[in-house]
Amino acid sequence: MSSTHAPNDMRALAALSPAQEDVLIEKAMRILDRRLFTRGPKLESPPEVGRFLKLKLAGMDREVFSILFLDTKHQVLAFEILFQGDIDQTTVHPRQVVKRAIAHNASAVIAAHNHPSGCTTPSQADRILTQRLRKALALIDVVLLDHIIVGAGDPLSMTQHGLM
Repeated sequence: MSSTHAPNDMRALAALSPAQEDVLIEKAMRILDRRLFTRGPKLESPPEVGRFLKLKLAGMDREVFSILFLDTKHQVLAFEILFQGDIDQTTVHPRQVVKRAIAHNASAVIAAHNHPSGCTTPSQADRILTQRLRKALALIDVVLLDHIIVGAGDPLSMTQHGLM
């Protein structure tokens, strides 16, 4: 997009109705899915993963917990929302995460959840869950690479913040 079109494009975007925005978001998600899943790229950085997860989780009005399942080269095998809660919490069962990792034959996973409040600071419960998941997955030789929290602004990578 050239800089001469940017102001007009921004005005056009601002004039969209919520229904038109939903269509645009859906198209953007399809493009992102095609880039990530059709080409089979590696997820090489927490910011790249965070952008993908923000598109998937940011609009949720309740907390959801998801997993990106990866192969040995860290290429995406699947993305699944495994658990849904209410506005400020969700119950996560490590056993189900392990079952889905086995079903996808994943060698690594990235956990993610949203905070509908917008705050990406991990709670004590988030930290405890991350350790429980890491230990449970290690029993089946699956590595938990990161736990990403999506909210307002940039998603938080627990790995980048030394919380793993």
